[in-house]
Amino acid sequence: MTDTNSKPALPDQLSGNPRSPHHVAEIFEHTIGITLNGKEHFNVEEYCISEGWVKIPSPKALDRRGQPMLIKLKGTVDAFYK
Repeated sequence: MTDTNSKPALPDQLSGNPRSPHHVAEIFEHTIGITLNGKEHFNVEEYCISEGWVKIPSPKALDRRGQPMLIKLKGTVDAFYK
């Protein structure tokens, strides 16, 4: 018997971009929260807990494919299910 309410363990590194090798679709079926230095961020594109960084999209700058450029912020990262 499997429990339908069980959630997969959050990985050390996770990306919201489906083209990334660190993207895990099963995790995005649930709501995830990310804190950096004790402050919750709602626009995190990718994170790594062990290395202590998150990547958030730049408000204006775009790359050559039209995707927002990502800014890396460093600090204490914590990921959790809401």
